[in-house]
Amino acid sequence: MSNEKIQAELEKYEASVEKAIARFPERPHLPEKRLYTPIDIKDTDYADEISFPGVYPYTRGVQPTMYRGRFWTMRMYAGFSTAEESNKRYRMLIENGATGLSCAFDLPTQIGYDSTDPIAEGEVGKVGVAIDSLADMETLFDQINLGKVSTSMTINAPASVLLAMYIAVAEKQGVPATELRGTIQNDILKEYAARGTYIFPPRPSMRLITNIFEYCSKNVPKWNTISISGYHIREAGSTAAQEIAFTIADGIAYCNAAIEAGLHIDDFAGRLSFFWNAHNNVLEEVAKFRASRRIWAKVMKERFHAEKPKSMMLRFHTQTAGSMLTAQQPNNNIVRVALQTAAAVMGGTQSLHTNSRDEALALPTQESVTIALRTQQIVAYESGLADVIDPLAGSYYVEAMTNAIEKEAWDYIKKIDEMGGAVAAIEKGYIQKEIQDSAYKWQMDVESGARTIVGVNKFQAEHEEPPKDLLKVDASVGEKQKAKVEAMKAKRDNAAVEAALKDLKAACEDEKENLMPHILAAVKTYATLGEICNVMRSVFGEYEAHVSL
Repeated sequence: MSNEKIQAELEKYEASVEKAIARFPERPHLPEKRLYTPIDIKDTDYADEISFPGVYPYTRGVQPTMYRGRFWTMRMYAGFSTAEESNKRYRMLIENGATGLSCAFDLPTQIGYDSTDPIAEGEVGKVGVAIDSLADMETLFDQINLGKVSTSMTINAPASVLLAMYIAVAEKQGVPATELRGTIQNDILKEYAARGTYIFPPRPSMRLITNIFEYCSKNVPKWNTISISGYHIREAGSTAAQEIAFTIADGIAYCNAAIEAGLHIDDFAGRLSFFWNAHNNVLEEVAKFRASRRIWAKVMKERFHAEKPKSMMLRFHTQTAGSMLTAQQPNNNIVRVALQTAAAVMGGTQSLHTNSRDEALALPTQESVTIALRTQQIVAYESGLADVIDPLAGSYYVEAMTNAIEKEAWDYIKKIDEMGGAVAAIEKGYIQKEIQDSAYKWQMDVESGARTIVGVNKFQAEHEEPPKDLLKVDASVGEKQKAKVEAMKAKRDNAAVEAALKDLKAACEDEKENLMPHILAAVKTYATLGEICNVMRSVFGEYEAHVSL
């Protein structure tokens, strides 16, 4: 059917339903069009031929077989209290079918402070596990073979230190670094823009990141050296297009920094990975995932002239949207997470974490975590969504939405390029302001009722009883962890620690030196996270946040 004939039929359709349409008020967040046809996926600058998975530009997936070969990694995010408690949770997850681990660290660990530091008071073990030294990391992975499990660590500013601890634990287990599989988030730019767990200013932070790229390319070749994260950008309130645009702009900045440090694009690009949010609008999310692959492939081929296919493949982890969980009627969150899981799977994710129903109220209980894991397993084994690759390809709406999101994302990327790149855009407060504006609009829609959140602004329960069995972290965790740190310091060779820290400081002062071997040497003496980060603070200084007026 020609475009002209489709247009004529569409006009007849609109006329025939005009009276019915008039009875229903528009919701401002809905797509402009009610109905999509072949016209919407043809003759646009961003239309892509519906080709094959595993083929450039990878719109339909990065592997030719996708889930017909194997399912995504079911990687549940976990960590709380002490290393002992988190180790129990990890082993429970593995026993229940999790195929990868994902480590949540407490706030002091995320910003490079020991549990004994006064600034850590009241925060030890609260939002994740406290890791002060190699001794804690040894406990965290006790009876877990690091040669067989893939581990993701959500750590950014001190990522080099936590990675060094992981390498050292593996070495003690007899597992060579060349066999380790996993990911460190290691994405500092989004911390400045959206999350806030930074330590050092941008320049030394970028140095640490490129040092990790270089070190792992030679010594830990199976490790994903960065998980460039749009998740937290979306959690802060961005739109789908902003999530991928700002994140890919960060990815471009990391590639530029690595090239300036003397690395070749094909030496490190294949180990870059991404981290996306799975929000509530299922079809928009599928389109977002597809568009992100296409944009990254074009960036790597056309801007960086990558030659290896693996360098052009955007591989990503997905987490369901924490910001979409509600404290009201928390069992509704099970349904939300199931829909977000479906979006991630239909969009072709490589690994997935599903949030638990009670996370708007507390850290998840073991029962809630098990339901979240079972959600992935039901989608994998019972839903049929993983039976075919890119099942929504050819959908007029999904293809049109993929094109539209790609266009909007490119517009943002070009604007950021004109500003001098992601670092400059963050320093000017541009990215932060765009996210804030989107977050404000979303909240206004919720408060006006234009956007319905079930159980929050519509279909509320009159007499809702709060859940009784919430997980509570023992208030004594902080004191117990302090005692462990002091006992460890009393037993270690403090002269060796002092020598290793002195060597690290000298390396920090030499801008050409790769810091990873020096950090690893310090970790092996049982120097603490805080001691190592304080050495780097003394040389690099600390970042002060940009304030938007």
